[in-house]
Amino acid sequence: MASSAQSPEPPHVLTVSELTALLRGVVEQCFPHVWVAGEVSNLTRAASGHLYFTLKDADAQLRTVMWRSAAQRLRFEVHDGLAVVANGPIEVYPPRGQYQLIAERLTPQGMGTLELALRQLQQKLAAEGLFAPERKRPLPMFPRQIALVTSPQGAAVRDIIQVLARRWRQADVLVIPVAVQGEGAAEQIAQALHDVGRLPRVDVVICGRGGGSLEDLWAFNTEVVARAIAACAVPVVSAVGHEIDVTIADLVADRRALTPSEAAELVVPDQAELRGGLEQLRRRMRSALRRRVEAARWQLDGLASRRCFTRPLDRLHELATATDELADKLQRGIRQRLDAERAGLAALAGRLEALSPLHVLSRGYSVTYRVADGSLVRDAAVLQPGDRLTTRFARGEAVSLVERVHTPPNPADRAPAHGRE
Repeated sequence: MASSAQSPEPPHVLTVSELTALLRGVVEQCFPHVWVAGEVSNLTRAASGHLYFTLKDADAQLRTVMWRSAAQRLRFEVHDGLAVVANGPIEVYPPRGQYQLIAERLTPQGMGTLELALRQLQQKLAAEGLFAPERKRPLPMFPRQIALVTSPQGAAVRDIIQVLARRWRQADVLVIPVAVQGEGAAEQIAQALHDVGRLPRVDVVICGRGGGSLEDLWAFNTEVVARAIAACAVPVVSAVGHEIDVTIADLVADRRALTPSEAAELVVPDQAELRGGLEQLRRRMRSALRRRVEAARWQLDGLASRRCFTRPLDRLHELATATDELADKLQRGIRQRLDAERAGLAALAGRLEALSPLHVLSRGYSVTYRVADGSLVRDAAVLQPGDRLTTRFARGEAVSLVERVHTPPNPADRAPAHGRE
């Protein structure tokens, strides 16, 4: 009798979608909220504001998404290589069959969120030159109106007003009320600093608050406040009452005060000190004037004791005698000079007389000229019979006619006789 074999039941086959759905349910049920430490890599910032990155360690990596609503709450800048702790649920993404972490919070490892945000903002603003000493503006010496950007209920505003009233009553104080901590505080402070530039006659701004924790002071560590201080139309003094920590506002402001009271002392002079300084200057001027008067009196006494003032007639007589002596010396000098010049001229006249042709003629000599051309006759050889001559004597002249010319032989023309031996 043949027995029929019982065929096995076919296996239950799952589709990819079914398997993924099962895995999704298990994973999301088992890991609704986890804390994962890792290093940020492959960071992408979507135009929508979402952040996409990978958390990794030495052996594994985890895809991570941070939606825009959570990313907007970050107080520090996320970048590749940053070690963080991410907090949120694990989800399975069916279209790709991948699981990913939905980061609802992100905390930097090794330092707090606020410390990291503060360090990053400091580096950014320093690179832009907002902390540079050369951009710091001097405070006015005698401000007429001072704006206070602070909380109207805090102790800081009372301290500032008291110090201003004690030191310099000539300045008007304008309080611009703002929140100094909590939601929207940074935006209020920045707007107040912007509005100061549109107010008339404001010479300087004090911006600050009393002390507190880093979280309480955070509004003064924000970028919006830092840029508002840098762009303010008048000098800004930061007055955050925290002597240990330096805020971003302290670094950007034109002057930093450790306390609000010190800020008030920085922006106005002390009228009591000014009065004391003026009194000291008055005493110094009086003393200097007294010394000048004494010196002038001593000099005047010295001049008055001179002989020209004590015995002026004697002095005039001396001057008259000296004048007469000088006149005599001048006359003698003139006479001597004239005599010397006269003697020189006589000597020159004698020399000229000795060299004069007329003087030669007076000794019996004469000068003969040819009438035809007026040439001087120096040699009889140049004459011809019939030439008319004019002969000039020491007194008068005579005209003659050449009848005969006799020229004796020139001894130099005779050749010497030579005898034979």
